[in-house]
Order: sequence, then structure tokens, then C-alpha cells
Amino acid sequence: MHVKKGDKVQVIAGKDKGRQGLILQVLPKQNKVVVEGINVVKKHQKASQQNEVGGIVEIEAPIHASNVQPLCPKTKKPTRVGYEVRNGKKVRIAKVSGEVLDK
Repeated sequence: MHVKKGDKVQVIAGKDKGRQGLILQVLPKQNKVVVEGINVVKKHQKASQQNEVGGIVEIEAPIHASNVQPLCPKTKKPTRVGYEVRNGKKVRIAKVSGEVLDK
């Protein structure tokens, strides 16, 4: 996948197009990601031992990974991802500026 948990991304398609957030969770088998504050849906939740009161809660639902692009650390713009081998390690680089995306 071209994105990882903790990456700052921008949504490039869908109802939240143009919004930015951090990736909270990556679901590689489904090729989806959960982004903080993006694709918020209301879920009816039943009361349980952990959740004393039931009701309607808002949670972030997964969106397809192809609908997000990581932000370049230098230009703060969405960028495509390339891969290079530097110092014997495969790293992700931003196509816009050539900066390394991995920490």
C-alpha cells in the first residue's frame, strides 16, 4: 500500500474531497484506510458492560485507499508515491519534491 498508519493524507475523491487527516488504521486485505475525521457515520450502539449507555455514536468508517494521497512534507500538497532504495532500505518518496515520506 502507498500509505501507512500515521501518515497525513488528503482525500482526493468522494464526499470529503479536499479534507485532510491522519490515518488511524490501515486495512490492507480490503485496501481501505480509516482517516481521522473523514467519512464519519452514525452507528446505533446497544448498551453493554463496557458501554453503560447505548445510543447513536459517530465513528469514522473506512474509505478506499485509492481515494487518499499522502501530503508531501516539503510542499504540504498531495503527492503520488514512488519507491527508492536508499542506504540499503526501500523507502517511499514524494513524486512532487523527491522528499522521503518514511520517518
